[in-house]
Amino acid sequence: MIYAFDDCQLDLGAHELTRAGRPVPLERQVFALLELLVANSDRLVSRDEIVDRVWGGRIVSEAALSSRIKSARAAIGDDGGAQRLIRTHHGLGFRFVGETRVLVPASAATPDHTPSAASTGRPSIAVLPFSLVGIAGSYGPIADALPHDLIVELSRLRWLFVIARGSSFQFRGAEAAPDKVRAALGVGYCLSGVVEITGARLTVTVELCDTDDGHVVWCETYREAVDAVHEVRGRIARAAVAALELQIPLAEAQRAMAAPQSLDAWAAFHLGLHHLFRFDHDGADRAVALFEQAIAREPSFARAHAGLSFAHFERAFLKFAPDRAATAGLARRFAEQSVELDPLDPFCNLVMGRIAWLTGDLESALPWLDRAVELNPNFAQAKYSKAAIRTLMGDGEDGRSLADAAMELSPLDPLRYGMLGVRSLSHAIVGEAEQAALWGERAARAPRAHALIELVAAVAHGLNGDVDRGRAWAASALARQPALRAADFFEAFPFRRGAARERIAEAFRRLAI
Repeated sequence: MIYAFDDCQLDLGAHELTRAGRPVPLERQVFALLELLVANSDRLVSRDEIVDRVWGGRIVSEAALSSRIKSARAAIGDDGGAQRLIRTHHGLGFRFVGETRVLVPASAATPDHTPSAASTGRPSIAVLPFSLVGIAGSYGPIADALPHDLIVELSRLRWLFVIARGSSFQFRGAEAAPDKVRAALGVGYCLSGVVEITGARLTVTVELCDTDDGHVVWCETYREAVDAVHEVRGRIARAAVAALELQIPLAEAQRAMAAPQSLDAWAAFHLGLHHLFRFDHDGADRAVALFEQAIAREPSFARAHAGLSFAHFERAFLKFAPDRAATAGLARRFAEQSVELDPLDPFCNLVMGRIAWLTGDLESALPWLDRAVELNPNFAQAKYSKAAIRTLMGDGEDGRSLADAAMELSPLDPLRYGMLGVRSLSHAIVGEAEQAALWGERAARAPRAHALIELVAAVAHGLNGDVDRGRAWAASALARQPALRAADFFEAFPFRRGAARERIAEAFRRLAI
């Protein structure tokens, strides 16, 4: 990217300043200072931020800073008296006030560059530097540090094409408009943000835009104490990445539904996820067909195989298929194929773990789920699945902690009903009947909760001595799936044999299921 202003051009890639078409020799620190001020012309840059970015945080005298400012002004035809381009705000910092425009090098718009994101077929995103509002002082660098953290974390999502910082950080201020980002980088989404520091409070607003039409797909605000800035960075990055892992597939599914006649492999995959997460018979069947369509278009598409495994898991788990064992076999086959195609994809490892759950082999499930979380620490569904396995193995405390972590990471997750259900069961196995009933009620009332989750609520109320409430939830479950019995519950939730399992079995007997 090249910034043009007055009769100057500041070429960041070539590390060169030209004035009236002629190169201007600059010391390294003077160039870095100019780059910092020009790239952040939308705001005041504090002295502390200049010292941090230009001198790496070392102690610098006022004379040294004044000398570099004087040299920067001289290089671009300005001076301390006129301050046409670099203005001093005494006691606060400096601001570049010249009118800038960004020149994108011709090479950036060639076919070798622009389609790089789109040609993969995957959803693509550029994370832009955040804008800074207020007097940031030594906290100024967070406006670049936070999006850098997001790039690192988003790069763990193997289904998402993430533009490198070196390219996406060229877009600041007015140049960060979604249409300009799309034209230069060829991405479908851009993530931008505003960091506001007011006294001891830090407010970060993050916004995801569709670059095709500029509409806001998702927006969230995080408020924290500014003195915990390093801890805050990690927490905001984790929360934002977990949200994007849900929001981008939803947006991709909407795109696919708008043009179903032209589904490519990735569009069919995302539309398959949309139907999969309905958790009903028709949705599971539609998901199977769409994942099969994705595989037909791209046989090596690991995530499509994983999605097909998940769909068959759902059909077996909820008994949508007449032959549970055969359907579980299909789920295993496609899970194994997905891992064979991409052993580093967290989703592929997740479905392998869930197959072990489906067959009651709890010990074998954990290594796969551990690996899924290791590959993507923000993967809420993997943490939820681990919570379920730990609970079924009798570790209620660990199950509860993991379920809470999953819900914190993804509060709107389509599997939230399951997370709440596991939280209920984690209380049930340690004899905390009142808490089990409370969480079981929440689970059964959550969106998309299926009949087995209603049985969780029924059992929890039964354990808590509220037989009438338990029978009401049992009746609701049986109205949806009349053949459901206690044996089906234990097949879906294969608790280790012991006192906890016996208490749950006794609750079923009291409820006459």
